[in-house]
Amino acid sequence: MADEVSYPVSYGATIAEARLLDSWWEERRGIIQPSEFLVNREGKILTSSYSSGPIGRINPGDVVKMINYIESLNK
Repeated sequence: MADEVSYPVSYGATIAEARLLDSWWEERRGIIQPSEFLVNREGKILTSSYSSGPIGRINPGDVVKMINYIESLNK
């Protein structure tokens, strides 16, 4: 999927990267818990989601709505 989009995508975080991000690292499975961010061109985080389980991910349709809303405010 990362090859099909025009923005940076990260995956496969290490425990060292989790510590840099101050994210929760799950020792049992050796994974960082999912963290999602919508960042504008200036690098400002517009919204974020942090999940400690199998639910609570950002819905792509909601991201599109949020982007459209933010763009409407800037007109």
